[in-house]
Amino acid sequence: MSQVILGVDPGSRNTGFGIIHGAGDNLRHLASGRINAGSRAALEIRLRQIYDGLTGLIQQHQPQALALEEIFLAANVRSAFILGQVQGVVLLAAANSSLPVFQYAATTVKKAVVGYGQATKSQVQMMIEQLLGLKITNEHAADALAVSVCHHFHSRWPR
Repeated sequence: MSQVILGVDPGSRNTGFGIIHGAGDNLRHLASGRINAGSRAALEIRLRQIYDGLTGLIQQHQPQALALEEIFLAANVRSAFILGQVQGVVLLAAANSSLPVFQYAATTVKKAVVGYGQATKSQVQMMIEQLLGLKITNEHAADALAVSVCHHFHSRWPR
């Protein structure tokens, strides 16, 4: 199955995105980076920037799926609450574009990309660079690309 996948690493300051085209064993990098909402603006302004950025990416690349890492339990309740609001904006952008959403636990993403569910961020980034044949300088983009690659691997086999 050939598909374009938008992977998202949600964050209230930096939301990473990674867009790949997957066809069988072939993966091709289309775009990656981060939507920098900063930290000075009010949360509602940052959420709108994230929504607008994702909507633009969806319109430009026409993905068939959006892959998102599930929210983990954070030690800071306020941070977890804000991250939930960012995730809500990501889900809204997908829903407004009739884009199906697939969520994966962090351990599932790491296992799909590295083969080990407790892999470090640097191990994940190194493997993504090898799989896609590029150098990634942004950790948010690397995480988002990992989620999109994870979805490609998981979508190849029926659940």
